[in-house]
Parts: sequence; structure tokens; C-alpha cells
Amino acid sequence: MVSQYPAVYAQWQRNPEAFWAKAAEAIDWIKPWDRVFDPEAGVYGRWFAGAECNTCFNALDRHVAGGRADQPALIYDSAITGTGRTYTYAELKREVVALASVLRHNGVGKGDRVIIYMPMVPEAAIAMLACARLGAVHSVVFGGFAARELATRIDDCAPKLIISASCGLEPGRTIAYKPLLDGAIEMAHHRVERCVVLQRPQLGCELIPGRDLDYADAVAREIAAGANVDCVAVAATDPLYVLYTSGTTGQPKGVVRDNGGHMVMLHWTMANEYGVRPGEVFWAASDVGWVVGHSYIVYAPLLAGCTTVLFEGKPIGTPDAGTFWRVIAEHGVVALFTAPTAFRAIKGQDPSGSFIGKYDLSGFRTLFLAGERADPATLDWAEAKLGVPVVDHWWQTETGAPISHNPAGLGLLPVKHGSPGVPMPGYDVRVLDDAGHEVPRGTLGNVVLKLPLPPGALPTLWNADERFRQAYLAEFPGYYKTADAGIVDNDGYLFIMARTDDIINVAGHRLSTGGMEEVVAEHPDVAECAVIGIADAMKGQVPCGFVVLNAGVSRDGHEIEQEVVALVRDRIGPVAAFKTVLTIKRLPKTRSGKILRGTMQKIADREEWKMPATIDDPAILEEITLALHERGLGV
Repeated sequence: MVSQYPAVYAQWQRNPEAFWAKAAEAIDWIKPWDRVFDPEAGVYGRWFAGAECNTCFNALDRHVAGGRADQPALIYDSAITGTGRTYTYAELKREVVALASVLRHNGVGKGDRVIIYMPMVPEAAIAMLACARLGAVHSVVFGGFAARELATRIDDCAPKLIISASCGLEPGRTIAYKPLLDGAIEMAHHRVERCVVLQRPQLGCELIPGRDLDYADAVAREIAAGANVDCVAVAATDPLYVLYTSGTTGQPKGVVRDNGGHMVMLHWTMANEYGVRPGEVFWAASDVGWVVGHSYIVYAPLLAGCTTVLFEGKPIGTPDAGTFWRVIAEHGVVALFTAPTAFRAIKGQDPSGSFIGKYDLSGFRTLFLAGERADPATLDWAEAKLGVPVVDHWWQTETGAPISHNPAGLGLLPVKHGSPGVPMPGYDVRVLDDAGHEVPRGTLGNVVLKLPLPPGALPTLWNADERFRQAYLAEFPGYYKTADAGIVDNDGYLFIMARTDDIINVAGHRLSTGGMEEVVAEHPDVAECAVIGIADAMKGQVPCGFVVLNAGVSRDGHEIEQEVVALVRDRIGPVAAFKTVLTIKRLPKTRSGKILRGTMQKIADREEWKMPATIDDPAILEEITLALHERGLGV
């Protein structure tokens, strides 16, 4: 079908306030807004000023009352334990109400903060919704974060209570959470008075009398007592949650998400951007500790009356490279949202895609990728093997929903590999030079968003308006700085090439490491790759490539490295000065799958660095250091 995107985007451009007021009709409001957008409120303005609402009511109660009580709301699938459970909307509401009652009995009310430090279990989503029901502000901290990182977040948001679990599970290992939780509480200056702890059968823990409550016991008591907790009315502009993202100063930034605008944007994206309708099964293979988990595991699918999948496992190793296809087939998933790194891992283990044919994927319609740049080689492989549209899209923790997309719900536009697509309604994307002037189409520069940001995007940082201004708004007045570098082509498609600090200067030429990675990934023996800039006395910086080879490749590694160098010189030219490639077993990544290029660069440049809190396996950085040393680099 012909895409409706041009007409819809033009409609937003003509009258943004009317556009979002129309979208807001899909949400149940306790009190309507005084103004759709108040430009005088907050740092750059606030959406739906004067309105009152409740996010939990819109995610659960209205569906239970409206005929979806017996429809599956949440499917829990643990590939690690081999267990699962399906919750209908009525069952999920019952669990949320019971936990909300536990929280209320322990002093949690409107505006109070609650930290959720949980693995990928249903109780994590239940905890988020229980906080929303009470008007409390949740802050999910990725389960297994180091004690010091958790303590920093405790001190910043000052929680009334923490909800946690005895352990988290990774392939081949069990991570005890309780020692980390206790250590963080001990380190923090803010005193935490109460913890609710879910005891998992794989590893229990000792509860501290007077402070710790047993989650299952406390919830069971409330259910037995017939507890009822009504949804608390909050202002549309009140915070729903605070999600911490890394700060350049080492102090995490607490991204604030409001209630009203967040619901309006997420509900709109499910049908219009992801093309998923009420009653259909949507799976975001992320973690509740990241923004994707907040937006597209928990809130967006439930707001839209869909069924969401909460998956505990990995794309490979739990037990094999066919896990994703099993989940899609078993649960009738129509759309999957995951990171490109997951598909690179699957492709590396199963280059021929032999596992795909073992499962019935006839109901699967669309694959969405985000979180890292989706290189064309990975997109080609996924399209060829799955036979469905593969949609790259781009957004940030700060925006909470896609900035740039190829909107399946409005009708797909022609695909351009390497581009996440076109700007979504709400986003006026510009590309500026370092002095703040717009650059011609097709020219690399700083990608910025013209203010105001749309509903659902962050209005500020937690208790840090000035830091928000300085971090995002000061450098390019009138614009939000994404800190990404890219181009917009003549058709209006956006190409995100790298973080701005991944643009390297080689003898005066500004070059994108992302562009080089695209070329490296085309080599048929390369499963994954990363390119960083290394300090060079003559040229300022020179690129260095790291490659992980496909499983089963037996060719000489040095020969492959030379072929990769030749490929980059052929495609980008001698100007890139691309001469060094190192073959390694694995790349260092965060638990969400982002490659830690900045840390790799610091190691190579012999700069001071500290272990990233989000790293999946610290031992990989030792392997990177050794590989550099063997080539006489980073020493």
C-alpha cells in the first residue's frame, strides 16, 4: 500500500498541538488539559498542562473493564530456567493491586520514589505498574549493577523503598543480588527504610528482620485479604519514572518521564509506527532496566491492549541460535524489536540460518532493530533468511520512543540500508556544523532536534534543570543536542553515522567510524566488528578495526585482516588511513548490547579508564588489551 507517512507528517507540521490533541483521545483522562502545550512551563514547555490521569489505569483497568479481562497481557518466557507463565489482563491487575497495597502499607504514596532492582521476571513489570497505580515514581536499576552504582542512584532519587530479588540468572551463572543491594544501602547516604525481596528458587537469601519483606508472602496476604487499591490521580506533567543514563562527568543523569505525554506518544507508536493492533503479540527482546524495556516491554503494548512478551535469556546459548525463533513460534509474535548486536550474534553462530526453518514463523510480520547502528550486512542477512521487512530505527533513552523510523503501521517507505528512516511526527531533525549552522543535504554534521520536543520526551533531568540545559540545550540554542553525528539525504532519510565523539579526525579529514564499520561488516567471514580512532603523532588519529569471525571459519586470520583493509581502502579510499585490523574472540558490550568503543579507545590511547558499570563481561577488556599489546598498540 502507499504509505500514509508523508500526509501524516505534514499534518503534524501544520498544527502540532491539534495533532497531539487528536492522539490524546486514545487515552482515558481523569481531567482534561487546560493547554495541549504550555511553552512557559518547565525548561522548554510541558504537554497536556492541567490534565490529570493515571498510567496504570490506562494500561490495565480500562482493558479489564472493556472486554480484555481474559486476554493474555503478559507472557513470561525464561529460556534460562525453561519455565514460563501467562498473565491475563485480569490476573496482571490482581497482582499489581496486591503489590500496590503492600507498598501503600509501607508508606509509599504519590510522589514517593521506589527503586526497582530486578532480573527479567514478571514481578519487575508488576512493580513498575504498582508504583504507577499509587502515583509513586519508579526508578528501575538494571539488576546486577555494582553496589556503588546502585548507591549513587539511591542518593540521587532518595527512594522510600526498594523492590529487589535474591538473584539474577545469566547463561551458566547465578548472580546474587542481595549482597549487592545490602552493600549499596550501606554505602548510600540516604537511608532506605524498607526492601521487598523476591526469593527465587535458584538462589535464596537471608532477609534482614525489620527491614526486608518477603515479596511472595506479602503479596499473598494482600490477595487473601481481598485488597483493593484505586488508581491515584496525578498531573499529566507529574513524573512516572526516573531512568538513569550514563553521564560524561561520571554522575548518572536521571531522565524524567512524565505520565500524560508518555501515554499519548507510546499508544500512538504501537499502531502507527510498529503496526501492531490490540490483541496481537509484540515482543521487545530487551531488559526492563533499559528504556526499551520501559517503553516497549511494559507500557506501550499494555496501553494499546496488546500482549507483551517478557523474555529471560539470550539470543544464543539459551540453548542455541534458534531461541528467538522458538519464542516467536510458540507465542504467536507478530513483531520483534531487538538490537542489531543480537542478530549479529545469531548470524555468527548460524550463518546459514538453519535454525529458522525448524519453526513456524508464518504469523511473524516485522523485525525492528535499534540500539546500535544496523549495518547493511546484518540487514541483508535478516531479510534474506526471515523473508519479512527489517526496519532499523533510531531513538534515545531521553526520547522514550523513536525519533526516526520506517513506520510499518502507516505503510512502509522504500528501505535505504544504513538509514533508520525518516523523522517521526514530533521531530524536526536538522544537521548543524559545530558553529550551529545548517549544513547542505548529504553533509556530515551534528544531528539536533528543533524544540519543543514532542510528548513523551524528557522534560528535564531529576532535580537538575540546569544540568539538563547545559547537557542538551546550551550548545545549539533552540535545539536539543542528540550527541549523534549523521547526514540527511535529498529524500529526507536520516543516516546516523556515529556518536559525535566517534567522528575521528584523520589528517584534517572528518571520518565516521560507523561508515568504516559498514564496510568491514560486508566481509563474508566477519560476524561482528568495531572501529575506533587511535591517537597518532602524524595524522592526529588513525582508525583501528576489531573483527569477530563467523563460527566455523578456518581460514588464516591474517589473510582475512588484509582483505578487510583492502575492502575499506577500496570503498572509502586511502584518506581513511585504515591499515590495522585485529581479530578477537568477542567484543566488549554493555548488557543491552552496545559496543564499548569509548573504553576500547582509552585502552588503545593509554588513557585512564574505569570499568563500565554496564559491561556484560569485564574479562573481555583484558582480551582487548592483550590483542592491542601483541600488535604493539596501547603500550
